Amino acid sequence: MSRIRSMRGLLASSIGVTCAAALSLPLTLPATAVAAPGTEPGRLVGRSVQPGAPGSTQSLPLAPLTDERAPGAPAAQGLPRQDVRRFSLVGVVWDDPGAALQGRVQVRTRAAGTGAWSGWQDIETHTGEHAPDPGSPEATSGRLRGATAPLWVGDSDGVEVRVRPEAPAGRTAAALPTGLRLELVDPGRAESAGTTAPRTDTDDDPPLTGPLSAETAASAEPNALLAPLGATEIPALGRADTEDELFVLRANEMTQEQLAQPYIGPRPRITTRHGWGADEKVREKGFLYTKTVKAAFVHHTATGNNYTCAQAPSVIRGIYRYHVVSMGWRDLGYNFLVDKCGNIYEGRAGGVAKAVMGAHTLGFNNDSTGIAVLGTFNTASPSATTVKAVGQLAAWKLGLFGANPGGKTSLKSGGGNLYKKGTNVRLNVISGHRDGFATDCPGGVLYGKLGSIREQASRLQGRP
Repeated sequence: MSRIRSMRGLLASSIGVTCAAALSLPLTLPATAVAAPGTEPGRLVGRSVQPGAPGSTQSLPLAPLTDERAPGAPAAQGLPRQDVRRFSLVGVVWDDPGAALQGRVQVRTRAAGTGAWSGWQDIETHTGEHAPDPGSPEATSGRLRGATAPLWVGDSDGVEVRVRPEAPAGRTAAALPTGLRLELVDPGRAESAGTTAPRTDTDDDPPLTGPLSAETAASAEPNALLAPLGATEIPALGRADTEDELFVLRANEMTQEQLAQPYIGPRPRITTRHGWGADEKVREKGFLYTKTVKAAFVHHTATGNNYTCAQAPSVIRGIYRYHVVSMGWRDLGYNFLVDKCGNIYEGRAGGVAKAVMGAHTLGFNNDSTGIAVLGTFNTASPSATTVKAVGQLAAWKLGLFGANPGGKTSLKSGGGNLYKKGTNVRLNVISGHRDGFATDCPGGVLYGKLGSIREQASRLQGRP
């Protein structure tokens, strides 16, 4: 860091700013969109997608169920109990991404280890709230499907599902969307699985071994200034070193005031995509970037809280496959994820210090970042460690772009159910998903923690 600190001395004058900007150019990766269309993974009914690749997806069509409802009422659909190949995460998808599923989705699963069947579990039936912005290349790819939230059920080899049409009081239930399919995701034990992050349980994945694949190396390259190529984690930094790094990353974009007094929280430890075992062959090639990061939207994954911290990488791999293979997105939708033990994970590829375009908040993916907490927090409370980690991550990520965690900002809506396309919306710099879209996300209890997250992030940035 000695060379970086010497650069900081130059930044005190306008001449120094010019010189430092020139010096930093070879170190700064281009912040432009370089996305290349990828090949959509094949969909084989009742068989694995991409046989031989880490993880797999079984896609099973739902069928009409015998229903005792009044004649003419919309029919229920589902699957009776049946044996299937092992899986750990489940969801339901349908053909039209713009169609709403007005009903209740419930699933029962059989534990692979004991053969015991679970009780009925509800799957959150959100529609469209987590998605690429309307009109974006990702949204108009023709591959998107409507979907419920995914639910983590653990290692299972049997399943039963039922989907019943329902409507709010006083309204008539609508027919279910066409093309309903049950998606059973095996997150696999990828060759790159594992992480050096501390765990409270026995690691779910083996240690990393072997050379990097070309795809994994390409995914790691945008983080090359922060950690060695192929590292399983980006280590935490103290405040001084974080400020030094900020000058290298952003010197040619900072004002004189920011140069004199940077507001940024110490960089937290982040498990990389290589660390949680991302199969980089699944996603589309290339990366998408937006201009800056003006806001952070906090989410919950709605996957349930029945996972251990050792299983968190598997849960993330399951969500990743569900987003890409089942829902048709180009990559994992969230920019970051945080587990119940406060471990932070890199989400969508493109570099943790860069303004990566996500698919987390329909209408507000431009100039924002998405932080998702693994779990469901409508009534359950996130751990204090998790809340602290969200604040630490927000303080660092927002500080990279000069954003005040305790302030407000304006974002232009790309279209959604709260704000029409083109509307300039004043939002908290740290907002909940529900602030940009009519949804329960991030759950009432986690949403209630956002005030303390803003205060903590502001304090970590050193703001008065």
